[in-house]
Amino acid sequence: MASIQLATNIDEQVKKAVEMVCKSRGLKMNKFIEGALLDKLEEMEDIEDLKALRQEPSRPLAAVLKDLRAYGKI
Repeated sequence: MASIQLATNIDEQVKKAVEMVCKSRGLKMNKFIEGALLDKLEEMEDIEDLKALRQEPSRPLAAVLKDLRAYGKI
């Protein structure tokens, strides 16, 4: 994957905290930040999936069990 530079402004205390964590754990700051961004993107995608799931109709347990039995799953 090709890399490009990303410039942004963040709070000075946040930067110091990231530097301290990276130094104490032997991490590269750019990899730490890239990982955090990827985690956040995945979290946001999961939230959207959850919203969609909440819109799906539910089925009574008895109907689910009946189908599972019919397909030999239980």
